[in-house]
Amino acid sequence: MRITILCVGKIKEKYYRDAIAEYEKRLSRYAKIEIIEVADEKTPESASPAEEAQIKRREGERMERYLKEDATVIALLIDGAQPDSVELAKKIERFGIMGKSHLIFLIGGSLGMDEELLSHAEERLSFGRMTYPHQLMRVILLEQIYRSFRIMKGEPYHK
Repeated sequence: MRITILCVGKIKEKYYRDAIAEYEKRLSRYAKIEIIEVADEKTPESASPAEEAQIKRREGERMERYLKEDATVIALLIDGAQPDSVELAKKIERFGIMGKSHLIFLIGGSLGMDEELLSHAEERLSFGRMTYPHQLMRVILLEQIYRSFRIMKGEPYHK
């Protein structure tokens, strides 16, 4: 399986980069992992709703360039479905059984994602109603994907 994490912004903090590298290494025995970062837009302190929409649109356009016709797109959103780890593993496994061997996970910027970009998503996924920094979300997502593969293979995982 091929998994792409398509996200807005670069990771500056070394501790996040180290955690991401660790999970990429662990996942390499199960899937081909690719992380694509697109530039984020500067958001003025008192941006109007119209300015915020324009920022999300520009970030969305940058992300859309990397979407592939043969890929299944999964957007990470606060209001998405909230599967537990076993349910997520079953979902990923079902995609593979259905011949959908390329998954693209979308992580938006600080303002969220544009509706045009979201229209490409086959699934909307949430890790809860709390807000996380998008840098940390990459680590959490990679850990849950890794856990999913461990579950699918019947290998031990921390409950």
